[in-house]
Amino acid sequence: MQLYNLKDHNEVVSFSKAVTQGLGKNQGLFFPSIIPSFSKDEIDHLLNLNFVDRSTEILSAFIGEEIDKDLLKQRVANAFTFKAPVTPVEKDVGTLELFHGPTLAFKDFGGRFMAQMLQHIAGDEKITILTATSGDTGAAVAHAFYQIPNIKVVILYPNGKISPLQEKLFCTLGGNIHTIAIESDFDACQALVKQAFDDEELKVTIGLNSANSINISRLLAQICYYFEAFAQLTKQQQSQLVISVPSGNFGDLTAGLLAKAMGLPIKRFIAATNENDTVPRYLETKVWAPNKTVATISNAMDVSAPNNWPRVEEIFNLKGWDLSDLGTGKVSDKVTAETMKELDKLGYISEPHAAVAYRLLRDQLEDGEYGLFLGTAHPAKFIESVEGILERKIDLPKALADRANLDLLSKYMPADFSKLREFLMSLPK
Repeated sequence: MQLYNLKDHNEVVSFSKAVTQGLGKNQGLFFPSIIPSFSKDEIDHLLNLNFVDRSTEILSAFIGEEIDKDLLKQRVANAFTFKAPVTPVEKDVGTLELFHGPTLAFKDFGGRFMAQMLQHIAGDEKITILTATSGDTGAAVAHAFYQIPNIKVVILYPNGKISPLQEKLFCTLGGNIHTIAIESDFDACQALVKQAFDDEELKVTIGLNSANSINISRLLAQICYYFEAFAQLTKQQQSQLVISVPSGNFGDLTAGLLAKAMGLPIKRFIAATNENDTVPRYLETKVWAPNKTVATISNAMDVSAPNNWPRVEEIFNLKGWDLSDLGTGKVSDKVTAETMKELDKLGYISEPHAAVAYRLLRDQLEDGEYGLFLGTAHPAKFIESVEGILERKIDLPKALADRANLDLLSKYMPADFSKLREFLMSLPK
Protein backbone atom coordinates (compact mmCIF):
# COMPACT_ATOMS: atom_id res chain seq x y z
CA MET A 1 0.00 0.00 0.00
CA GLN A 2 1.25 3.44 -0.90
CA LEU A 3 0.00 6.69 0.58
CA TYR A 4 0.70 10.28 -0.39
CA ASN A 5 0.91 13.44 1.64
CA LEU A 6 -2.10 15.66 0.95
CA LYS A 7 0.13 18.75 1.30
CA ASP A 8 2.98 17.36 -0.82
CA HIS A 9 1.96 14.68 -3.30
CA ASN A 10 5.63 13.96 -3.98
CA GLU A 11 5.97 12.42 -0.52
CA VAL A 12 4.82 8.83 -0.97
CA VAL A 13 5.22 6.24 1.79
CA SER A 14 4.30 2.66 2.61
CA PHE A 15 1.55 1.70 5.06
CA SER A 16 4.16 0.81 7.68
CA LYS A 17 5.88 4.17 7.26
CA ALA A 18 2.58 6.05 7.46
CA VAL A 19 1.64 4.22 10.67
CA THR A 20 4.96 4.88 12.39
CA GLN A 21 5.39 8.43 11.07
CA GLY A 22 1.82 9.59 11.62
CA LEU A 23 2.07 12.87 9.71
CA GLY A 24 3.91 13.86 6.54
CA LYS A 25 5.93 16.97 5.74
CA ASN A 26 4.29 20.28 6.65
CA GLN A 27 1.91 18.36 8.92
CA GLY A 28 0.25 16.80 5.88
CA LEU A 29 -2.15 13.90 6.24
CA PHE A 30 -1.43 10.64 4.46
CA PHE A 31 -4.05 9.37 2.02
CA PRO A 32 -4.23 6.08 0.05
CA SER A 33 -2.89 6.34 -3.49
CA ILE A 34 -5.69 4.03 -4.56
CA ILE A 35 -9.04 3.53 -2.83
CA PRO A 36 -9.81 -0.16 -3.39
CA SER A 37 -13.28 -0.88 -4.74
CA PHE A 38 -15.51 -3.92 -4.50
CA SER A 39 -18.10 -5.03 -7.05
CA LYS A 40 -21.72 -5.65 -6.00
CA ASP A 41 -21.05 -9.41 -5.87
CA GLU A 42 -17.93 -8.85 -3.76
CA ILE A 43 -19.89 -6.58 -1.41
CA ASP A 44 -22.58 -9.26 -1.05
CA HIS A 45 -19.88 -11.83 -0.25
CA LEU A 46 -18.30 -9.55 2.36
CA LEU A 47 -21.63 -8.90 4.04
CA ASN A 48 -22.08 -12.64 4.58
CA LEU A 49 -18.77 -12.96 6.47
CA ASN A 50 -18.32 -12.53 10.22
CA PHE A 51 -16.93 -9.25 11.57
CA VAL A 52 -13.29 -10.35 11.87
CA ASP A 53 -13.14 -12.13 8.50
CA ARG A 54 -14.88 -9.25 6.72
CA SER A 55 -12.66 -6.66 8.39
CA THR A 56 -9.57 -8.62 7.40
CA GLU A 57 -10.65 -8.55 3.74
CA ILE A 58 -11.36 -4.80 3.88
CA LEU A 59 -8.05 -3.94 5.55
CA SER A 60 -6.08 -6.31 3.35
CA ALA A 61 -7.47 -4.54 0.27
CA PHE A 62 -5.70 -1.40 1.50
CA ILE A 63 -2.57 -2.89 3.05
CA GLY A 64 -1.86 -5.48 0.35
CA GLU A 65 1.23 -7.66 0.66
CA GLU A 66 2.91 -5.55 3.35
CA ILE A 67 1.29 -7.76 5.97
CA ASP A 68 0.47 -11.42 5.37
CA LYS A 69 -3.30 -11.91 5.42
CA ASP A 70 -3.21 -14.69 8.03
CA LEU A 71 -1.13 -12.50 10.34
CA LEU A 72 -3.42 -9.55 9.65
CA LYS A 73 -6.44 -11.66 10.56
CA GLN A 74 -4.85 -12.53 13.90
CA ARG A 75 -4.12 -8.87 14.60
CA VAL A 76 -7.69 -7.93 13.68
CA ALA A 77 -9.01 -10.67 15.95
CA ASN A 78 -6.85 -9.34 18.79
CA ALA A 79 -8.20 -5.82 18.25
CA PHE A 80 -11.89 -6.40 17.54
CA THR A 81 -12.92 -8.49 20.54
CA PHE A 82 -16.32 -6.80 20.98
CA LYS A 83 -19.47 -6.21 18.96
CA ALA A 84 -20.93 -3.22 17.12
CA PRO A 85 -24.68 -3.88 17.23
CA VAL A 86 -27.42 -1.94 15.47
CA THR A 87 -30.23 -1.20 17.94
CA PRO A 88 -33.69 -0.13 16.70
CA VAL A 89 -34.93 3.20 18.06
CA GLU A 90 -37.89 3.93 15.79
CA LYS A 91 -39.45 2.18 12.81
CA ASP A 92 -37.21 4.06 10.39
CA VAL A 93 -34.23 4.82 12.66
CA GLY A 94 -31.62 2.74 14.44
CA THR A 95 -28.35 3.44 16.19
CA LEU A 96 -24.99 1.79 15.58
CA GLU A 97 -23.66 1.23 19.11
CA LEU A 98 -19.89 1.60 19.05
CA PHE A 99 -19.37 1.65 22.82
CA HIS A 100 -19.06 -2.04 23.70
CA GLY A 101 -15.25 -2.05 23.85
CA PRO A 102 -13.04 -1.76 26.94
CA THR A 103 -13.25 2.04 27.16
CA LEU A 104 -16.89 2.27 26.08
CA ALA A 105 -16.32 4.40 22.97
CA PHE A 106 -15.89 4.02 19.21
CA LYS A 107 -12.23 4.96 19.56
CA ASP A 108 -11.54 1.44 20.86
CA PHE A 109 -11.70 0.09 17.30
CA GLY A 110 -9.03 2.40 15.90
CA GLY A 111 -6.89 2.52 19.03
CA ARG A 112 -6.64 -1.24 19.43
CA PHE A 113 -5.98 -1.87 15.74
CA MET A 114 -3.26 0.78 15.73
CA ALA A 115 -1.66 -0.85 18.77
CA GLN A 116 -1.62 -4.18 16.95
CA MET A 117 -0.09 -2.62 13.84
CA LEU A 118 2.60 -0.73 15.74
CA GLN A 119 3.56 -3.83 17.69
CA HIS A 120 3.98 -5.68 14.42
CA ILE A 121 5.79 -2.90 12.56
CA ALA A 122 8.04 -1.50 15.29
CA GLY A 123 9.36 -4.70 16.82
CA ASP A 124 12.02 -3.70 19.36
CA GLU A 125 12.17 -0.05 18.25
CA LYS A 126 11.27 2.46 20.99
CA ILE A 127 8.33 4.73 20.18
CA THR A 128 6.70 7.70 21.94
CA ILE A 129 3.08 8.26 21.02
CA LEU A 130 1.91 11.85 21.43
CA THR A 131 -1.78 12.51 20.99
CA ALA A 132 -4.41 15.09 21.84
CA THR A 133 -7.85 14.15 23.04
CA SER A 134 -11.18 15.83 23.60
CA GLY A 135 -12.21 12.81 25.64
CA ASP A 136 -12.61 9.35 24.14
CA THR A 137 -9.39 9.10 22.13
CA GLY A 138 -7.29 9.38 25.27
CA ALA A 139 -8.95 6.45 26.99
CA ALA A 140 -8.92 4.23 23.91
CA VAL A 141 -5.25 4.92 23.13
CA ALA A 142 -4.16 4.61 26.76
CA HIS A 143 -5.82 1.24 27.27
CA ALA A 144 -4.79 -0.07 23.85
CA PHE A 145 -1.09 0.62 24.52
CA TYR A 146 -1.00 0.12 28.29
CA GLN A 147 2.02 -2.01 29.30
CA ILE A 148 3.10 -2.67 25.69
CA PRO A 149 6.93 -2.90 25.75
CA ASN A 150 9.02 -0.14 24.11
CA ILE A 151 6.04 2.20 23.67
CA LYS A 152 5.44 5.30 25.78
CA VAL A 153 2.20 7.26 25.45
CA VAL A 154 1.74 10.98 26.20
CA ILE A 155 -1.82 12.28 26.07
CA LEU A 156 -2.73 15.99 26.10
CA TYR A 157 -6.26 17.03 27.04
CA PRO A 158 -7.98 20.34 27.86
CA ASN A 159 -8.11 20.74 31.64
CA GLY A 160 -11.67 20.89 32.95
CA LYS A 161 -13.21 20.35 29.52
CA ILE A 162 -13.72 16.58 29.50
CA SER A 163 -16.09 14.67 31.75
CA PRO A 164 -14.69 13.54 35.14
CA LEU A 165 -15.30 9.87 34.34
CA GLN A 166 -13.62 10.20 30.95
CA GLU A 167 -10.63 11.64 32.78
CA LYS A 168 -10.62 8.85 35.36
CA LEU A 169 -10.66 6.21 32.64
CA PHE A 170 -7.25 7.12 31.19
CA CYS A 171 -5.55 9.36 33.75
CA THR A 172 -5.30 6.68 36.45
CA LEU A 173 -3.20 4.07 34.65
CA GLY A 174 0.38 5.27 35.12
CA GLY A 175 3.25 3.09 33.92
CA ASN A 176 3.95 3.84 30.27
CA ILE A 177 0.91 6.15 30.06
CA HIS A 178 1.59 9.86 30.75
CA THR A 179 -1.32 12.31 30.83
CA ILE A 180 -1.06 16.11 30.75
CA ALA A 181 -3.94 18.49 31.45
CA ILE A 182 -3.38 21.58 29.29
CA GLU A 183 -4.77 24.91 30.51
CA SER A 184 -6.63 25.65 27.28
CA ASP A 185 -8.99 24.01 24.77
CA PHE A 186 -8.65 20.95 22.52
CA ASP A 187 -7.48 22.98 19.53
CA ALA A 188 -4.54 24.22 21.63
CA CYS A 189 -3.70 20.62 22.55
CA GLN A 190 -3.82 19.65 18.89
CA ALA A 191 -1.62 22.62 17.96
CA LEU A 192 1.00 21.45 20.48
CA VAL A 193 1.00 17.99 18.90
CA LYS A 194 1.54 19.55 15.46
CA GLN A 195 4.41 21.67 16.78
CA ALA A 196 6.05 18.55 18.17
CA PHE A 197 5.87 16.86 14.77
CA ASP A 198 7.53 19.87 13.16
CA ASP A 199 10.50 19.51 15.53
CA GLU A 200 12.85 17.15 13.69
CA GLU A 201 15.28 16.74 16.61
CA LEU A 202 12.44 15.84 18.96
CA LYS A 203 10.89 13.41 16.47
CA VAL A 204 14.15 11.51 16.00
CA THR A 205 15.24 11.57 19.64
CA ILE A 206 12.05 10.11 21.13
CA GLY A 207 10.67 8.22 18.12
CA LEU A 208 7.57 10.40 17.89
CA ASN A 209 4.28 9.01 16.60
CA SER A 210 0.65 10.15 16.78
CA ALA A 211 -2.41 8.08 17.62
CA ASN A 212 -5.04 10.67 16.72
CA SER A 213 -7.54 9.90 13.98
CA ILE A 214 -4.94 11.46 11.68
CA ASN A 215 -3.07 8.11 11.90
CA ILE A 216 -4.04 6.01 8.90
CA SER A 217 -4.27 2.74 10.84
CA ARG A 218 -6.99 4.15 13.08
CA LEU A 219 -8.88 5.56 10.14
CA LEU A 220 -8.85 2.28 8.20
CA ALA A 221 -10.07 0.34 11.23
CA GLN A 222 -13.12 2.58 11.47
CA ILE A 223 -14.22 1.67 7.93
CA CYS A 224 -14.93 -1.84 9.17
CA TYR A 225 -17.86 -1.01 11.42
CA TYR A 226 -19.75 0.71 8.62
CA PHE A 227 -19.74 -2.61 6.77
CA GLU A 228 -20.74 -4.34 10.03
CA ALA A 229 -23.70 -1.99 10.44
CA PHE A 230 -24.81 -2.48 6.84
CA ALA A 231 -24.68 -6.27 7.24
CA GLN A 232 -27.19 -6.12 10.09
CA LEU A 233 -29.88 -4.29 8.10
CA THR A 234 -32.69 -5.65 5.94
CA LYS A 235 -32.45 -5.34 2.15
CA GLN A 236 -35.04 -2.55 2.24
CA GLN A 237 -33.12 -0.63 4.91
CA GLN A 238 -29.87 -1.10 3.00
CA SER A 239 -31.38 0.31 -0.19
CA GLN A 240 -32.20 3.72 1.34
CA LEU A 241 -29.58 4.11 4.07
CA VAL A 242 -28.72 7.53 5.50
CA ILE A 243 -26.04 7.72 8.22
CA SER A 244 -25.68 10.63 10.63
CA VAL A 245 -22.25 10.99 12.18
CA PRO A 246 -21.51 13.10 15.27
CA SER A 247 -18.51 15.06 14.01
CA GLY A 248 -15.66 16.74 15.86
CA ASN A 249 -12.35 15.93 14.20
CA PHE A 250 -14.21 14.30 11.27
CA GLY A 251 -12.31 11.00 11.32
CA ASP A 252 -15.47 8.96 11.72
CA LEU A 253 -17.14 10.64 8.76
CA THR A 254 -13.97 10.13 6.69
CA ALA A 255 -14.08 6.39 7.40
CA GLY A 256 -17.74 6.20 6.40
CA LEU A 257 -17.07 8.03 3.15
CA LEU A 258 -14.22 5.64 2.40
CA ALA A 259 -16.61 2.72 2.94
CA LYS A 260 -19.00 4.29 0.43
CA ALA A 261 -16.11 4.95 -1.97
CA MET A 262 -15.18 1.26 -1.77
CA GLY A 263 -18.64 0.31 -3.00
CA LEU A 264 -20.80 0.04 0.14
CA PRO A 265 -24.08 1.51 -1.18
CA ILE A 266 -24.79 4.12 1.47
CA LYS A 267 -27.21 6.70 0.04
CA ARG A 268 -25.85 9.73 1.88
CA PHE A 269 -24.24 11.05 5.06
CA ILE A 270 -25.04 13.79 7.53
CA ALA A 271 -22.14 15.51 9.31
CA ALA A 272 -23.67 16.53 12.63
CA THR A 273 -21.89 19.19 14.69
CA ASN A 274 -22.57 21.13 17.85
CA GLU A 275 -22.00 24.90 18.12
CA ASN A 276 -18.47 24.36 16.72
CA ASP A 277 -19.88 24.55 13.21
CA THR A 278 -16.91 25.37 10.98
CA VAL A 279 -17.86 22.76 8.37
CA PRO A 280 -21.58 23.61 8.04
CA ARG A 281 -20.64 27.29 7.63
CA TYR A 282 -17.92 26.41 5.12
CA LEU A 283 -20.30 24.38 2.97
CA GLU A 284 -22.74 27.26 2.99
CA THR A 285 -20.33 30.16 2.43
CA LYS A 286 -17.30 28.43 0.80
CA VAL A 287 -15.13 30.27 3.33
CA TRP A 288 -13.07 28.26 5.84
CA ALA A 289 -13.34 30.40 8.98
CA PRO A 290 -12.92 28.52 12.28
CA ASN A 291 -14.24 30.43 15.28
CA LYS A 292 -12.88 30.17 18.79
CA THR A 293 -13.81 26.76 20.17
CA VAL A 294 -17.01 26.78 22.24
CA ALA A 295 -17.44 24.45 25.23
CA THR A 296 -20.59 22.31 24.94
CA ILE A 297 -22.20 19.31 26.63
CA SER A 298 -21.11 17.23 23.61
CA ASN A 299 -17.52 18.04 24.52
CA ALA A 300 -15.75 15.40 22.42
CA MET A 301 -16.98 17.36 19.39
CA ASP A 302 -15.65 20.69 20.64
CA VAL A 303 -13.30 21.09 17.69
CA SER A 304 -13.35 24.20 15.53
CA ALA A 305 -10.48 23.21 13.18
CA PRO A 306 -11.16 19.54 12.31
CA ASN A 307 -7.97 17.81 11.23
CA ASN A 308 -9.53 15.25 8.92
CA TRP A 309 -11.44 17.68 6.71
CA PRO A 310 -8.77 17.63 3.94
CA ARG A 311 -9.30 13.87 3.63
CA VAL A 312 -13.06 14.40 3.28
CA GLU A 313 -12.50 16.86 0.45
CA GLU A 314 -10.00 14.52 -1.21
CA ILE A 315 -12.55 11.69 -1.28
CA PHE A 316 -15.20 13.93 -2.82
CA ASN A 317 -12.70 15.19 -5.41
CA LEU A 318 -11.45 11.73 -6.36
CA LYS A 319 -14.95 10.26 -6.66
CA GLY A 320 -16.40 13.27 -8.44
CA TRP A 321 -19.01 13.71 -5.72
CA ASP A 322 -20.59 17.08 -4.93
CA LEU A 323 -19.97 18.39 -1.42
CA SER A 324 -23.45 19.90 -1.48
CA ASP A 325 -24.76 16.32 -1.19
CA LEU A 326 -23.26 16.05 2.31
CA GLY A 327 -25.91 16.81 4.89
CA THR A 328 -24.80 19.14 7.67
CA GLY A 329 -26.12 21.14 10.55
CA LYS A 330 -25.40 22.28 14.08
CA VAL A 331 -27.30 21.54 17.27
CA SER A 332 -27.30 23.76 20.36
CA ASP A 333 -26.92 22.45 23.90
CA LYS A 334 -30.57 23.31 24.58
CA VAL A 335 -31.79 21.25 21.62
CA THR A 336 -29.32 18.46 22.46
CA ALA A 337 -30.83 18.17 25.95
CA GLU A 338 -34.38 18.24 24.58
CA THR A 339 -33.41 15.50 22.11
CA MET A 340 -31.98 13.32 24.88
CA LYS A 341 -35.34 13.58 26.64
CA GLU A 342 -37.13 12.77 23.37
CA LEU A 343 -35.01 9.65 22.92
CA ASP A 344 -35.61 8.65 26.53
CA LYS A 345 -39.36 8.75 25.90
CA LEU A 346 -38.75 6.42 22.95
CA GLY A 347 -37.08 4.02 25.38
CA TYR A 348 -33.47 4.77 24.42
CA ILE A 349 -30.95 6.40 26.76
CA SER A 350 -28.49 8.52 24.80
CA GLU A 351 -25.54 10.73 25.64
CA PRO A 352 -25.13 14.20 24.06
CA HIS A 353 -23.02 13.30 21.00
CA ALA A 354 -25.41 10.64 19.72
CA ALA A 355 -28.31 13.00 20.43
CA VAL A 356 -26.75 15.62 18.14
CA ALA A 357 -26.53 13.02 15.36
CA TYR A 358 -30.10 11.78 15.97
CA ARG A 359 -31.53 15.30 15.94
CA LEU A 360 -30.18 16.14 12.49
CA LEU A 361 -31.02 12.66 11.17
CA ARG A 362 -34.62 12.96 12.34
CA ASP A 363 -34.87 16.47 10.88
CA GLN A 364 -33.37 15.55 7.48
CA LEU A 365 -34.59 11.97 6.92
CA GLU A 366 -36.96 11.72 3.97
CA ASP A 367 -39.94 9.41 3.44
CA GLY A 368 -38.86 5.89 2.50
CA GLU A 369 -35.32 6.31 3.87
CA TYR A 370 -33.82 4.38 6.78
CA GLY A 371 -31.55 6.28 9.13
CA LEU A 372 -28.68 5.22 11.34
CA PHE A 373 -27.04 7.52 13.86
CA LEU A 374 -23.75 6.60 15.48
CA GLY A 375 -23.70 5.99 19.21
CA THR A 376 -20.07 6.83 19.83
CA ALA A 377 -19.89 6.53 23.62
CA HIS A 378 -21.73 4.86 26.50
CA PRO A 379 -24.12 7.30 28.26
CA ALA A 380 -22.36 6.63 31.58
CA LYS A 381 -19.19 8.31 30.27
CA PHE A 382 -21.20 11.54 30.51
CA ILE A 383 -23.14 10.56 33.60
CA GLU A 384 -23.32 14.06 35.09
CA SER A 385 -25.05 15.60 32.09
CA VAL A 386 -27.15 12.51 31.28
CA GLU A 387 -28.49 12.15 34.80
CA GLY A 388 -28.99 15.90 35.14
CA ILE A 389 -30.93 16.16 31.89
CA LEU A 390 -32.98 12.97 32.30
CA GLU A 391 -33.44 13.60 36.03
CA ARG A 392 -32.74 10.02 37.04
CA LYS A 393 -29.88 7.70 37.86
CA ILE A 394 -28.22 5.43 35.32
CA ASP A 395 -26.05 2.42 36.05
CA LEU A 396 -22.27 2.72 35.95
CA PRO A 397 -20.62 0.00 33.81
CA LYS A 398 -17.83 -2.00 35.45
CA ALA A 399 -15.14 -0.41 33.25
CA LEU A 400 -15.97 2.97 34.78
CA ALA A 401 -16.88 1.82 38.28
CA ASP A 402 -13.47 0.16 38.67
CA ARG A 403 -11.64 3.48 38.08
CA ALA A 404 -14.09 6.05 39.49
CA ASN A 405 -12.39 6.37 42.89
CA LEU A 406 -8.74 6.17 41.77
CA ASP A 407 -6.44 9.19 42.03
CA LEU A 408 -5.62 11.18 38.90
CA LEU A 409 -1.98 10.89 37.83
CA SER A 410 -1.98 13.81 35.39
CA LYS A 411 0.52 16.65 35.20
CA TYR A 412 -0.73 20.19 34.58
CA MET A 413 0.83 22.49 32.01
CA PRO A 414 0.11 25.74 30.14
CA ALA A 415 -0.27 25.62 26.35
CA ASP A 416 3.47 26.25 25.99
CA PHE A 417 5.43 24.12 23.54
CA SER A 418 8.76 24.73 25.27
CA LYS A 419 7.35 23.19 28.47
CA LEU A 420 5.96 20.21 26.58
CA ARG A 421 9.23 19.70 24.69
CA GLU A 422 11.18 19.73 27.96
CA PHE A 423 8.85 17.11 29.40
CA LEU A 424 9.07 14.85 26.35
CA MET A 425 12.86 15.02 26.24
CA SER A 426 13.00 14.14 29.96
CA LEU A 427 11.06 10.89 29.62
CA PRO A 428 13.11 7.77 30.45
CA LYS A 429 14.76 6.37 27.34
